[in-house]
Amino acid sequence: MSITAKEILDYLNEVEIRCTYGAFGELIGTPAKSVARKHLGERRPEASWVVNGEKGRPTGYLPGELHPNLFKNEVIIRTGKELKRKINEFQKQKTPAT
Repeated sequence: MSITAKEILDYLNEVEIRCTYGAFGELIGTPAKSVARKHLGERRPEASWVVNGEKGRPTGYLPGELHPNLFKNEVIIRTGKELKRKINEFQKQKTPAT
């Protein structure tokens, strides 16, 4: 199952958790340095969940471009494998049992 950049951003916004550029890139097969330019679009609160792993902040964002809940917890997803697992678990919870 391949996951799109939009699905990752939708997940991060829904659960309000950060992930690194590296984790995002690893999951979609893009180098971390290309994630912002190729997949996140303009700087805006919805895209601010993707962060620098050392600083825990999105690179180059101004205060008004950050999601207001960006720092509500300390959790940062750091690998593509962890990100994929969390998205899959989340999607299973949202899918009604038949």
